[in-house]
Amino acid sequence: MISKVVGRPVTAAFSAVLLSVLLSGSLSAMDDYKPRTKVRHIASDFEIGELDDLRWRSAKAVKVRDYWSGKKAPKGRRFEARLLWSDSYLYVRFDAAQSEALVVSDSPDLSREADKLWDRDVCEIFIAPDKANFRHYFEFEVAPTGEWLDLKIHQKPDERITDWEYSSGMKTAAKIEKDRVVMAIKVPWSSMGAKPSAGDVWVGNLFRAVGSGESRGYLAWSPTLTETPNFHRPDLFGEFEFVLD
Repeated sequence: MISKVVGRPVTAAFSAVLLSVLLSGSLSAMDDYKPRTKVRHIASDFEIGELDDLRWRSAKAVKVRDYWSGKKAPKGRRFEARLLWSDSYLYVRFDAAQSEALVVSDSPDLSREADKLWDRDVCEIFIAPDKANFRHYFEFEVAPTGEWLDLKIHQKPDERITDWEYSSGMKTAAKIEKDRVVMAIKVPWSSMGAKPSAGDVWVGNLFRAVGSGESRGYLAWSPTLTETPNFHRPDLFGEFEFVLD
């Protein structure tokens, strides 16, 4: 909720292009700099608690190494995400390095949304079904405890409208291991009012918030490059391409 480009380092040239885009109000020049990943289709569904299901291995690993600012994050904070889709659900698995103390609830309640989950350790996906209407998107969060949060967002240029009553029916699973945490979510397409077809491209971003205090880190797949950490920059979303294999 906090208010890189894979394979392309954030260079001075990139910053210059971004500045030009922001000043001009046009996003077309940014297309070549936005990350894209393929989301592989699976023929049948599985329970989200099956974190070692072999189908996860068939998904492309999206490695996130940078903070929202474009600076490199320490190896102990980096993560990777794997995305799958079926005819009924979106699946996302986060594998995160964990070299510091966890910032989590002492008494997690998985029966309901976790209030202000973004203030603790969390991984997130933002996703917009309509590329042309990218300011309308969904936010799904999962913590190392399995706690979750789902929101429906309309990010206007000067105002954010959040549907706090939105309920997606998302399912989560998580496990904490030595120097690593694994978290996964499963979200029904019906809760987003749209379902992709092979070849469709949706837009969104992948994030992680980790640590506490002044050293707290905010990682992003597609950098938002704001002065202070802010994940809500839909104009800089990356692209999710849905494929059959």
